[in-house]
Amino acid sequence: MVTTATQSLTGPDVAYLVPEIILVGMAILLTIADLLLPNTVRRGFLSWLTLASLAGAAAVVVWQLLSFDPFGEGGAEVISLLHDSYRIDGFALAMKLVILAASMLILLMGIRTIGRDDAIPDKGETFTMMLPAVTGALVLCSTADLITMFVGLELLGISTYVLIGFRKKSKLAAEAAFKYVVIGAVSSAFILFGMSYLYGVTGSTNLGWIAATLDRSLTEYEALVYVALFFLVAGFAVKIAAAPFHAWSPDVYQGAATPVTAFLAVVSKAAAFIALVRVIFNTAIIQTPFILGPNVSPVGEDVLLALKVLAAAAMIVGTTAALRQKNVKRLLALSGVANAGYLLVPLAIGIGTTSTNNLGDFSFYLVAYMFMTIGAFAVMAVVSHAAGHDELKGYAGLYYRAPWTAAGMVVLLISLAGLPVTGGFFGKLFILLSAAQMKDYWLAAIMIVTSVISYYFYFSIIRQMFMRTAETEAKLNVAVPTGIAIWICVAATLALGFLPNAFMEMLEQVVTLSRDVWVAMPR
Repeated sequence: MVTTATQSLTGPDVAYLVPEIILVGMAILLTIADLLLPNTVRRGFLSWLTLASLAGAAAVVVWQLLSFDPFGEGGAEVISLLHDSYRIDGFALAMKLVILAASMLILLMGIRTIGRDDAIPDKGETFTMMLPAVTGALVLCSTADLITMFVGLELLGISTYVLIGFRKKSKLAAEAAFKYVVIGAVSSAFILFGMSYLYGVTGSTNLGWIAATLDRSLTEYEALVYVALFFLVAGFAVKIAAAPFHAWSPDVYQGAATPVTAFLAVVSKAAAFIALVRVIFNTAIIQTPFILGPNVSPVGEDVLLALKVLAAAAMIVGTTAALRQKNVKRLLALSGVANAGYLLVPLAIGIGTTSTNNLGDFSFYLVAYMFMTIGAFAVMAVVSHAAGHDELKGYAGLYYRAPWTAAGMVVLLISLAGLPVTGGFFGKLFILLSAAQMKDYWLAAIMIVTSVISYYFYFSIIRQMFMRTAETEAKLNVAVPTGIAIWICVAATLALGFLPNAFMEMLEQVVTLSRDVWVAMPR
């Protein structure tokens, strides 16, 4: 059932926006508090209040998700607000929960990591600036209009530009912030250009209206439709760091503070993916025969082919480039490029078009990617602080200095490599089976080959931890908040590996996109 509120927001309608309101309100209050509080209490006070804000927003999202009864036989309700420019459905709520969970884990890791970073003079502002960034990501989860989508992208993007630049005493951070601003502006220009052409050929910015009229526009404006969709794909490819649009990511990840790097690798990437899913699903795959149906259009075939090529390029380039890396931050950046390729595969083969739920495959691997990547960055933050650098040699003898931390890192690395029994293994397996079912055997083959190749650089870290002599015998101290983040990630990675079917069934019920995605609008 779709409920619409097309004229103005009422009290019950505003209730659906409470998670975003909490984050925006707390961002304003914490900014004021940052100006008034003394330096001695500012950092700890702001960090824990920021974490409480994220937890409060997450609690509201959980309540909303349960109130929709996603596990019931009738299916989840869909709430449409403001001429269907903002939608609350199962997919939006589930993805908001992923974004908020990732942000809380990153903040837990960052409480001590940012506090120890001498290159950041204004530590309280770093925590506060996370709130508008997360708000932008939440907007992208619920967007149903191109204008709303662009606002969410820019809110997220501008906030992350500032987060990177907070390391004012680091030349690498200044370079990273400059590169990210330039690349972000280019990708936003690509996306805005594509949006303008979609508006031009359909007369609307609403995704549902575009879905209903785009097939008719092909008869007169086929070339413009090509331009619109391919510019959108290129712009989002930059946002998710998919090859060949990935060159910025190793430099930016290396220059940013480790928690900010984790935020870019997980939250920013996930939000861009969610927006891309909205665009492709609402404009192409389900509503019309534009991409998949009785008469597959040439434009639709080319869009899918472009996504498949992007996925293959990301997997191949990310994996092979990581083979040469000795800097762990840059290695994880290239690992993120390869994982962007894996996440693109369900979208490239057509979400919702097979007997399996490709949207569930995408969501499962996104959750697995979130836990294993944040956990790896949390361990890296501890090791880098102790070693004074981000190089691979800093992991030498880690097992003898912090055996439990080393054991947790092994679990996270074998999940990134896609080995059983971990969430990463089953996430890749579900996607692989869907690709084979759609007879995209070449994509499945690339997934297998690149996963095998990745064993080399993931196991190079394990080799350092267990088979190399440490430069010092001093025990490695892990801060309590960072340790909590690490072990939550390890436990979740193992839980996804031991109970994959249970989690997949839950996701397939919760993560749904409504077929009725547009509201008749006055012309």
